[in-house]
Amino acid sequence: MSSPPWEALILVATYLDPKTLAIASCVSKSWFSSLSSDQIWEPVLTTHFPSLATLSSDVTYRRLFAMGHAAAARRSQKPPKPSLSLEDVLFAVSVSTRNGIVASGVRAGDTLRMEEAGVFCFGMGCESGLLLKEEEEELRVTWNVVLKGWGGVFTMVEREGKVRLVSGGEEWFWEELPVPGCCSGAVVSAMLGDLKVAMCEVKDGSGMKVEEVSVGILRVGDWRYVSVEDGLRYLQHFLLTNHLI
Repeated sequence: MSSPPWEALILVATYLDPKTLAIASCVSKSWFSSLSSDQIWEPVLTTHFPSLATLSSDVTYRRLFAMGHAAAARRSQKPPKPSLSLEDVLFAVSVSTRNGIVASGVRAGDTLRMEEAGVFCFGMGCESGLLLKEEEEELRVTWNVVLKGWGGVFTMVEREGKVRLVSGGEEWFWEELPVPGCCSGAVVSAMLGDLKVAMCEVKDGSGMKVEEVSVGILRVGDWRYVSVEDGLRYLQHFLLTNHLI
């Protein structure tokens, strides 16, 4: 049997979805020529990717649709598993005043207590130092993530601020995180490094001490902690390089 005339192909093509159109155009050169016309693909492109349909370009509508479809597929792809794991990193935190260290700790990532299942938020036991005795203190807090073997260091939080000392009280410190791979400090990633200091009174009533420090990575959009995988995926951009941040 001979192939149907191109006029019939174009009439049928108006009832086909983009995937079927693409498959049918592979039948032969004549089918490809008939089913690739702008007359067929312009309404398809306008329906699925209207912004691309407004472009003034020498590129065919079929090609523009293919570009839009490929871009949409990339957006829906799940990112690969991070090559960095909690076993590969150390968390180092310190809390200090003008008089010296109040609390500090260095912990392997795989030994940290996860605050909530599956999210990048961890509690760290700290060694106590100086007691806090004034009603209000100026604290300086730091949180560094260190690649084991000192292959890289990334500062997540480094802040100062006054806190009011209350037994059982908590104080939060946060810092906007940079976009991975971006050299400009003016650009942020819509994520925050978060550090919480929990305080308690010592038994003899002689002052306050830091009971625990919690750290995590927050999304700005919904103020939720990112997943462990997303946190590690972010950190590997800064740690698995030859540069120390």
